[in-house]
Amino acid sequence: MNVLAIGGHYDDIELGAGGSIAKHVSEGDNVFAVVVTHSAYENYDGKLVRSKQTAWEEGVHAAKILGVDDLICLNYETKNVKYETKLIEDLNKIMDEKKIDVVYTHWIHDVHQDHSAIGKATLNAARHVPRILMYRSNWYITSQQFVENFFVDITPHISKKIDSIKAHESECDRRGEKWMKFVLQQNYNTGIKLGLEYAEGFEVVKWLI
Repeated sequence: MNVLAIGGHYDDIELGAGGSIAKHVSEGDNVFAVVVTHSAYENYDGKLVRSKQTAWEEGVHAAKILGVDDLICLNYETKNVKYETKLIEDLNKIMDEKKIDVVYTHWIHDVHQDHSAIGKATLNAARHVPRILMYRSNWYITSQQFVENFFVDITPHISKKIDSIKAHESECDRRGEKWMKFVLQQNYNTGIKLGLEYAEGFEVVKWLI
């Protein structure tokens, strides 16, 4: 299969679907990753938090850990992604060129404006792709409920997922140990519900068999 994982920023894919991506790679699937923004950003006071170069280098490192075949950056401005025709067509072009069978993307109700815009654009761009799964990549409370109804056993791949997240050293340093603990606990809790050690949960948009 040809698999496409879409993230707004370097680290989103690893957080939401890193274990599943590693599983696809281990099974011989072709995995491509698209990061929509250059992922550099500043605080409201203008202080630089992460540079383009740092974000790119950490993203490349994480992709190598997971075994991604091709990492593509669309270089949109961080925190300024819009649900618009250009984004839809940029994603659509990649899906057609790579003959994508499965898409992983952001949940459309995510509180981060980049995430929700990308999720919505994906649903349009992937209208002819037979399988679409949405993931969550942050912990913030929303007005909508994320309905996990598709699960992947990532027990053999949890160490690669964690290592790929740790590759984003600048974000790990900023967010602290609680960030990693939250991700690990979330996958552990999902696994317990299924009688597994670790699992990732997704919301299905469509899944053709």
